[in-house]
Amino acid sequence: MRVLMFGWEFPPHNSGGLGVACQGIARALKKNGIDVLFVLPKAIGVNEDFEFDFAQDVFLDVVNVNSILAAYQNRLSYQTIRGKYAESIYGATLFDEVMRYGIKGGDIAKRNKFDVIHAHDWLSFPAGVTAKEVSGKPLVVHIHATEFDRTGNGFVDKRVYEVEKMGMEAADHVVSVSEFTKKIIVDNYDISPSKISVAHNGIESDQTPIASPDASLLELKKNGYRIVLFVGRLTLQKGPDYFLHAAKRILDYAPKTIFAIAGSGDMERQTMELSASLGISRNVLFLGFLRGEALSSVYRAADIFVMPSVSEPFGITPLESLLHDTPVVLSKQSGASEVILHALKTDFWDTEDMADKILSVIRYPSLKEEMARNGHKEVALQTWDKTAHKLKSVYSNLT
Repeated sequence: MRVLMFGWEFPPHNSGGLGVACQGIARALKKNGIDVLFVLPKAIGVNEDFEFDFAQDVFLDVVNVNSILAAYQNRLSYQTIRGKYAESIYGATLFDEVMRYGIKGGDIAKRNKFDVIHAHDWLSFPAGVTAKEVSGKPLVVHIHATEFDRTGNGFVDKRVYEVEKMGMEAADHVVSVSEFTKKIIVDNYDISPSKISVAHNGIESDQTPIASPDASLLELKKNGYRIVLFVGRLTLQKGPDYFLHAAKRILDYAPKTIFAIAGSGDMERQTMELSASLGISRNVLFLGFLRGEALSSVYRAADIFVMPSVSEPFGITPLESLLHDTPVVLSKQSGASEVILHALKTDFWDTEDMADKILSVIRYPSLKEEMARNGHKEVALQTWDKTAHKLKSVYSNLT
């Protein structure tokens, strides 16, 4: 079986979990005997408007679509990048670029042989639908996040919503990363539950870098500080503001606590300003966007990891944290909370409860050790291989 897979980012050119998930899924499918032809936008030169095949890795065939994008961009950041190419072929807006990528999807489908089409998130849905129209092959759309997640259930971009709904309606089957997200799809997009399968995300311990603990954070710990870690894009969806409000309460009881924030995003300045206005900036470290061994070293040094997301379809970061033996506090509004039992869970908006749970972990070493030990065992079993088996079953039912 061969799958024509459309995505929008892929490591090392990724800004978050979507690219990591695409890589994990593609590798696991290959391991399970399914060939993947992966298509993604990538900057390959302003004057080149074509696709080409190349071997990015031994496990995967890749088709590149010429683009100015090297990873996921939001609408504002896309406009900034697009301004550098005023006379170029690229779409005037992110939405236009998604549509252009969609047209290319049809061209690629005409030139290649495959059995199933698999499109990840709204950015690649037009490409997937066009490929289906050209080839007549079944289409699977994979929902990693909806517009309701990205906006924190606030202002929903109607155009993005319509593309998401169009893709799910055109698809022969929909895959959701969690029961949490499946409910959003059913309630807000009017898609039948029978058309949706849940395939939780995974992680591979042998592919997760494990580095030595960050030296600067270790030095703080030697001086009696505890390290509370946030990892994620600084956006409304991820709840960095709730994290800081919980931090404010914690510092009233445990003043020797450092709150480390690893990530970047459109709320970066707002988050910095909030830490200052709360009077806790001296206890907050902004580490910027980290990946690989740099991120691993921060996980290793932290006493506890917190994911305070407003709406998190899944969330791979708590799995990464537990592989590094760092216990986690999770938002109940997340898919990861469905598969991680050895964690403390809280509503994102209840910052007092969040603070109390964080305090209990940093105050009681025995609780911390038990959560870390049992959580590590648990997530070691949550592999991409399990995800691939579910996807393989979906493909088989369509062909």
